[in-house]
Amino acid sequence: MKLKIAVLPGDGIGPEISRVGVDVMKAVAERFGHEFEFDYGLAGAAAIRATGNPFPEETLKLCKDSDAVLFSAVGDPEYDNNPEAKVRPEQGLLAMRKQLGLFANIRPIQTFPGLEDKSPLKREIVEGSDFVCVRELTGGMYFGEKYESEDKAYDTNLYTKPEIERILKVAFELAGKRKKHVTVVDKANVLASSRLWRKVAQDMEKDWPEITTDYMFVDNASMKLIQDPRFFDVIVTENTFGDILTDEASVISGSMGLLPSSSIGESTPVFEPIHGSWPQAAGLDIANPLAQVLSVAMLLEHFDLTEEAKLVRKVVDESIKEGIVTPDLGESGKSEYGTQAVGKWLCARLTISDQR
Repeated sequence: MKLKIAVLPGDGIGPEISRVGVDVMKAVAERFGHEFEFDYGLAGAAAIRATGNPFPEETLKLCKDSDAVLFSAVGDPEYDNNPEAKVRPEQGLLAMRKQLGLFANIRPIQTFPGLEDKSPLKREIVEGSDFVCVRELTGGMYFGEKYESEDKAYDTNLYTKPEIERILKVAFELAGKRKKHVTVVDKANVLASSRLWRKVAQDMEKDWPEITTDYMFVDNASMKLIQDPRFFDVIVTENTFGDILTDEASVISGSMGLLPSSSIGESTPVFEPIHGSWPQAAGLDIANPLAQVLSVAMLLEHFDLTEEAKLVRKVVDESIKEGIVTPDLGESGKSEYGTQAVGKWLCARLTISDQR
């Protein structure tokens, strides 16, 4: 298969983990006889410094002309610590989602054998957790009408019925391939926008009678994630709630450096780790690249390269089992392996002839 991949390393640890992701894709291409072409673009603080725009037109064109985007992370203290900054790296991420029409963010959450004790939750609570969060990505407060003055500010949580229907369709279809259970998370007892979400979901669930659909207020859902994460199969929710809940859920796996995501919609899909740019670790070769690598697995699956994706996941599991991990996953927070060393080990293992 021939694929053109737009690579957006971004900021902080982004370039380091991006390098590993690309190397893994090259190893897969070599192993299975594919042709993957990589073209690089600017995003985030790197793009602001170069062009003044966190998601410049050249990067948008690159993304639209590609089959998929392998994205890493954006964010920089220069902007995070300046509340007066009018242009911010994260605006580039929002612009990418909006301009590519990426309305659905899919984040699988699971435990990894051997790492259950890395979670701050008890092993007996998290062991065997395996669910997916489907987050609406281009609506809600992040994109609604805004106002800000010295003594007043507001963000509008705007949703339309078609926006809600299309994200719910993604969730129901995904649940149909899994354990056939959808939990719709809202705040319908307080918010008008959530009442619309619930009404639309109740109408749509009739079209999927084989799927169990339940409803949960976001505060209750946040508690349930900690008390009984195995309850969930597919969680679907609006943008702001999804942003918060998915970060909360990430601790179940024991490290944000383990969790990938995909963003799909009207144009080129984007595959990225859920963690941030961790600027304090930039250049130290300690960032965990596994979320980026597992994002590669999601990319491969998107193009029905299921055997390739399965092999990438298998090799990741083996790296964890054999202790070939970065310090965040090592015993007592230590490890002799850096970001690039883990990447080289993964690539070497991918090319072993008896692997599959």
